[in-house]
Amino acid sequence: MTIEEHPADPVRQPPVPASLEVGAKDDVLEQRLDDELTAFNAEATGAGAPVPLSVRVTDTAGELVGGLTAWVWGSCCAVDMLWVRADQRHAGWGSKLLEAAEEEAARRGCAEMIVSSFTFQAPDFYRRHGYRETGRTEGIPGGHQDVHFHKVLRASDR
Repeated sequence: MTIEEHPADPVRQPPVPASLEVGAKDDVLEQRLDDELTAFNAEATGAGAPVPLSVRVTDTAGELVGGLTAWVWGSCCAVDMLWVRADQRHAGWGSKLLEAAEEEAARRGCAEMIVSSFTFQAPDFYRRHGYRETGRTEGIPGGHQDVHFHKVLRASDR
């Protein structure tokens, strides 16, 4: 069977001559892939491009106490990272960071939040904040798991 035998199948294209390279971090490649996938996803969903969201806490000396990075895409906000400096853990900063992100996400029109946390990190923290476990990925080094969470934001938050 050749491609010419199926001219009505627009998905089948002959491969272009190419080279395959394996390497380390490639900023140019990463940006191109991000651009291409963002455009594809925006067209497929109508949700546009993700918009960054960040929350930062600094001490009186201007040093970072903790922070949260996330992105908003359509009605969903995804937390990428949440970190609090070791000497300030258990002082409530993690909760304040997460609650501020939830409030800002709701202000931006989000109806839900998603996040994942390794089992050696803070899955119980997210449960205490009303996040529901939606799945786990096995195979994290050391016998750990990546726990996936989802939270529906209250209508009053939006």
